[in-house]
Amino acid sequence: MSDKCIITISKEMTKKIIHLTVLALLMQATMGKAQTTVPKDRGFELSKNLEIFSKVYQTLYVNYVDDVDPGATMKKAIDAMLSSLDPYTVYYPESDMEDVKLQLLGQYGGIGALIHQQGDKIYISEPYKDLPADKAGLRAGDRILAVNGTSTEGKNNGDVSAAMRGQAGTDVTLKLERDGKTIERTITRAEIKLPNVQYSGMLPGNIGYVKLDEYTKDAAKNVRDAFAKMKRENPAMEGFILDLRNNGGGLMNEAVDLVNIFVRKGQLIVETKGKVSTKNTKNYTRMAPEDTEMPVAVLINGYSASASEITAGSLQDLDRAVVLGTRTFGKGLVQVPRDLPYNSSLKLTSSKYYIPSGRCIQAIDYKSRREGRVGADGRVPDSLTNVFHTAGGREVRDGGGIKPDVEMKHDTLANILFYLSNDDVLLDYGTRYVQTHQKPASVAVFSLSDQDFEDFKQMAIDSDFKYDRLSERRLKDLKATAEFEGYYNEAKAEFDALEKKLQHNLGLEFNHFKKDIMILMRQEIVKRWFFQRGISEEQLK
Repeated sequence: MSDKCIITISKEMTKKIIHLTVLALLMQATMGKAQTTVPKDRGFELSKNLEIFSKVYQTLYVNYVDDVDPGATMKKAIDAMLSSLDPYTVYYPESDMEDVKLQLLGQYGGIGALIHQQGDKIYISEPYKDLPADKAGLRAGDRILAVNGTSTEGKNNGDVSAAMRGQAGTDVTLKLERDGKTIERTITRAEIKLPNVQYSGMLPGNIGYVKLDEYTKDAAKNVRDAFAKMKRENPAMEGFILDLRNNGGGLMNEAVDLVNIFVRKGQLIVETKGKVSTKNTKNYTRMAPEDTEMPVAVLINGYSASASEITAGSLQDLDRAVVLGTRTFGKGLVQVPRDLPYNSSLKLTSSKYYIPSGRCIQAIDYKSRREGRVGADGRVPDSLTNVFHTAGGREVRDGGGIKPDVEMKHDTLANILFYLSNDDVLLDYGTRYVQTHQKPASVAVFSLSDQDFEDFKQMAIDSDFKYDRLSERRLKDLKATAEFEGYYNEAKAEFDALEKKLQHNLGLEFNHFKKDIMILMRQEIVKRWFFQRGISEEQLK
């Protein structure tokens, strides 16, 4: 008997193999056309490796012991290839194109609600005002049990979010748990356009304020409109704050147009430079500004990235604004979408951007990291950064985000606050509170009483709320070290005394952090009554 297996190939499999072979040949033909711009030896390497990959793919499909899903296998292969480059070059199959629309336009087909995972449970954390989830009566605190009949058990936040999204006009049925009862809602999805300016208004001292959440379509127009409206309605307005904290960026042209609100027409804001020199661009302001004199402050933090850094860095380079906060993320890479066959897409890192002083604020050198020429984190050491100068001659540096003119350190978040903000007890308290209290007229008049705090404290104690107490952990580590080094027996009495003094009392700990805990309580309640705009307003109180 021959040791070779006899393989019977179905007509369907034959069609798929032919399709793959044709695809490989088309790729090779494309490479042949490209060799006018690719060096001969590199063109050969590309062609050779494409042929090898195609052969491996076909061989696996025909001979592997189990069925191979062609789409899933190819997606993993592409993802693995792109992961060796940088985290921003991403392949989107047709099924993920809703994510592309959300990133570029702030737009997707869905019900319009934020969801939140706590442990193995998925909750509605915030329906957006006047969108399908809100109109259907969904509330913050509703637990999602199933989506279109499929249980959410074992699913994560991303799985459930993806299941709820879909083509506008189609229905999705949610099975929910509320107040111990099971309810069901069938909701017609809509084209959801998230607002990029959640809040704008006047602060004490005649200071205008705008919180920009992301650089999606019309972000600059919305900021300009808000700024112009505040100036028109408040002639005594003396300054303006642009809050870019936690803004991860988005469309580069929106950043340029936003800077244009405060600087003259024709000013170079950002230049992109990549491997293909013909694709390099210079991006200038193109409209008349709203105001070139009013004092401007820009708020940033470590989660401000990309287009946020273009805005903050350009206004800093042009000496047009004071930048306050903490150093930004340091993303100076530009991505462009490229359409692929079968309605798929590739978001491709094509260049780096350089702001008016000439500096690039990219923090991580991915190429050097791949080649082992920098540390594991890939960050450019401060000693190797370069000095540039603002329009007024001030020194600024490249290689690590935008460093603020005025650094404002974060308040350290106590462990108990971190665990409270991620525990069911806060979510349950917010749900219970809005069910038993009348909605106030505005965020400005809303407050909580000492009795409200005592009620929440007792609720947390009754729920057996626990958190990771650092002092206990550090003492345990110290005891283990002392035992290892042979000092424990001599110091046992001192360790016992210290352990007794560090006995935790949850009620006393709540009282110690009362002010901060009440902030968490107010925010949890405010977002149910006044949505995201209310949260922004509450944080400014």
